[in-house]
Amino acid sequence: MMIYFATESVSLSGNVTDYTRIADSGNELTHGFCPVCGSPFYLKTPLHPGGIGIAAGVFETQAAAPVRSIFEENRFAWVNIPEDAQRFPRGRRG
Repeated sequence: MMIYFATESVSLSGNVTDYTRIADSGNELTHGFCPVCGSPFYLKTPLHPGGIGIAAGVFETQAAAPVRSIFEENRFAWVNIPEDAQRFPRGRRG
């Protein structure tokens, strides 16, 4: 689960490794992760120009509740998404 922020409002420190791949949509996705343990930190995508998605698990306190769920068809049953959240079975374009 990623929480998106404006890139200019985020300050990253420490070592990170980027890995860029092509998603099913054909868009590039850049994943930032710890080069030692492999923990994911962030995601950059052209669908959020000027934005960066920070992994919800890196926050010390509970982050904001989700407003949308992308790739619902792959969501684990134990992940709770609010009833009023937007839902997309396979990305934003269907």
